[in-house]
Amino acid sequence: MRNRLIRFVLIAVLATCAIPAWATLNVFACEPEWGALVTDLAGDNAKVYVGTTAMQDVHHIQARPSLIAAVRRADLIVCTGAELEVGWLPVLLRQSGNDRIQRGRPGNFEASRYVRMLEVPSRLDRAQGDVHPMGNPHIHTDPRNIARVADALAGRLGEIDPQNAATYQSRLADFSARWNKAMARWQSRSAPLRGLPVIEYHKAFTYLFAWLSIQSTGFLEPKPGVDPTTGHLTELLAQQKSKPARMVVRASYNGPRAADWFGERAEIPVVVLPFTVGGDAASKDLFSWYDDMIDLMLKGAK
Repeated sequence: MRNRLIRFVLIAVLATCAIPAWATLNVFACEPEWGALVTDLAGDNAKVYVGTTAMQDVHHIQARPSLIAAVRRADLIVCTGAELEVGWLPVLLRQSGNDRIQRGRPGNFEASRYVRMLEVPSRLDRAQGDVHPMGNPHIHTDPRNIARVADALAGRLGEIDPQNAATYQSRLADFSARWNKAMARWQSRSAPLRGLPVIEYHKAFTYLFAWLSIQSTGFLEPKPGVDPTTGHLTELLAQQKSKPARMVVRASYNGPRAADWFGERAEIPVVVLPFTVGGDAASKDLFSWYDDMIDLMLKGAK
């Protein structure tokens, strides 16, 4: 009797972690970049629902009923973590009633756990604006981080869907080969950008600029998450005399007003970068998104 009970418990636990061989894996991706990565790694084995778009500020998302329903159906959620989604994801998890994707379960995957975080604050002070205690969460703008996350994510897909684990590893090997080749191309093409001084709207491209050795000389936001003010923009404009930037960079989801104001008065170009896959017409997947960002930066630097 005791052995029968143990077998029953084991079967119940495994049933919550793995899906049937005939089923399609339901994946909820918090951001478009992770939806694109899951598609590359899983192909037809996964049905991917992306909870946000490239034209939204992912810090500020409403926990809509449609998102709750999608999380309720999910076998796996793939999100950035590092408290990027802290304002809305906990609500989705709580209201979904889905035990498979709660924190600490195999169905909950946080990409930030597999990379080295930048800008981790030595002390927390909300007077400094929207400061992330675990570091800058916009890890996806460095392609090396995409590669690290891909390795971990392929393993997690195989853990949840062991019947297709070999397929996920095969697709990972194919993706990694193409990705490494693309990274070499991007580094070569971006050589003229090294050391380029820029003004940013928000600390959205910290990881991209660290990878490409682009120098950020200031931000249109006076503090992270705080809208630009005329006084702060005027101070930045005065700074141009001693510490000139050669372009203004904003994400496509940021409004144009402050960047255009500054660019016109500083007489430097405003470069609008897609923040993720789908951020403009050219950014159809992870590969074309990085191609597009580098193309836009090179054009702005001429």
